[in-house]
Amino acid sequence: MAIQLNKTLYRTVLIVTFLAINGLILYGIGAAWAFMNTGADKTSMLHLEVPMDDVYKPNLEWSNIDNPGRPMEEQALGEITNDYMNAWHVRNIAFKKNDRYGIEDFYTDSARARLYDNIDLNKKNNHWYKRTTLSHKSALDFYTADGTMVVFKDYNVEEYQETYEGETLILKEKDTTSYQIMMLLEDGFWRIRHLKEIPTPADTTEVIERNIAPKLEKIKNQKGINYYPKDSPWDTFGKRFNDTIIDQDFQIIQDMGLNTIRVFLQYEDFGKNRVDEKKLALLKILLDKAQDHKLDVLITLFDFYGDYDISNWTLTHRHAEAIVNSVKDHPALLGWDIKNEPDLDFDSRGENTVIQWLNQMILEIRKWDKKNPITIGWSNPEAALNLSKEVDFISFHYYKKPQYFIESYKILRYLTPNKPIVLQEYGDSSYDGMWSGFLGSDEKQAAYYKEMQGYLEKENIPFLFWTLYDFEKVPSSVAGSLPWKTKKQHFFGCLDSLGNKKPSYFELAIKN
Repeated sequence: MAIQLNKTLYRTVLIVTFLAINGLILYGIGAAWAFMNTGADKTSMLHLEVPMDDVYKPNLEWSNIDNPGRPMEEQALGEITNDYMNAWHVRNIAFKKNDRYGIEDFYTDSARARLYDNIDLNKKNNHWYKRTTLSHKSALDFYTADGTMVVFKDYNVEEYQETYEGETLILKEKDTTSYQIMMLLEDGFWRIRHLKEIPTPADTTEVIERNIAPKLEKIKNQKGINYYPKDSPWDTFGKRFNDTIIDQDFQIIQDMGLNTIRVFLQYEDFGKNRVDEKKLALLKILLDKAQDHKLDVLITLFDFYGDYDISNWTLTHRHAEAIVNSVKDHPALLGWDIKNEPDLDFDSRGENTVIQWLNQMILEIRKWDKKNPITIGWSNPEAALNLSKEVDFISFHYYKKPQYFIESYKILRYLTPNKPIVLQEYGDSSYDGMWSGFLGSDEKQAAYYKEMQGYLEKENIPFLFWTLYDFEKVPSSVAGSLPWKTKKQHFFGCLDSLGNKKPSYFELAIKN
């Protein structure tokens, strides 16, 4: 009886298992079929389901909202502004993808017909465009008594466009254009009825000259360090932020006779386009501590950022604008480093795309800050020739053997004779384990610095070495997870992870 029961139970389990496996197979096939026959959701593609501030945020200023008759309500102005920006965003996406989706929500019948004709012509010619606007200065002309029509002018609209034929970039354009716009309120949307180009008036904005000479003089005498706290490397402004530890570290740096630190801000960590006020408060604390110890601070923006596409330019501009305007007047600030080693993104993101983003960011920061110079932290001296005319001083990194340094530096100096040049990163790991072939040591690290400091002193080259501490933990995002790449990253400090002075400390400390 027991044997028969066991057989029945065994057969039941087999049947149930068979049915379950087949059910899962059929479900998987069905899901795969549905996926293959369903395109990407176009609302998600245009990001119309999220606030406009998170997808497209050019600077827009209303210089005049006075209206005879009916006053412009704050809520109505907000809705008009949002739908006007949505109209530009949808138009930009339409010309990038040659897709009509979303246009009817923000353009009336006649206006959308002209856009459809342009899209059809682009398809025929195999053309497509990457476009964005960077700033708008709008002024109200008329707002109807019933609140269903608005007419305004949009002056000096900064537009950037790249024209492609197939996958080939054939033209880059930056222009400033003015428009007169009529919008109608239909079905809850403010739609563009007319968008007509008008003559651009002379820009009467007062030009404030930059005064960066005092900071450039400081940079020429820079003797400093790339700084992270030992217990929170690559996360200076995270949960472990401790102003007491930072104060102690800055005392050590000051005692070494150094005068400058370089710190790193990450785009996502600082809140992306909506910059976190709490992070800005921590940055100000760090600047205050630096001032207490007579240290200048070079701030590197956009660390670990890698999306340089035109469609995201305005978001990165709002990020930088908030940070720059928040601390540009702090006496400890020495300058802005836009991006750490952007040339390492050339292959994956496209050299032209990266360069154009950097160039535009330089122009934007110059609008907001007239006192602090701008640089870019290139990964090697050869890459530092990029945008050398646009930056205020040139920065490069060097991790090759010391004996080749002077030749590389002198070539860069010859090709860029009129700009200060800073060796912004250099260093050597003292790691002596199997992944370095047991070739590293504290003594070899000290010998490296002795040779390098000799070159720097002889040529009077400003420098920032890497770094103060050995780190017990290094994030995988920095050097991956392969031990032969990551292990050496733990041992670049002139102090070990307990704070003890390594032999390299005595080569790096400035001798009176």
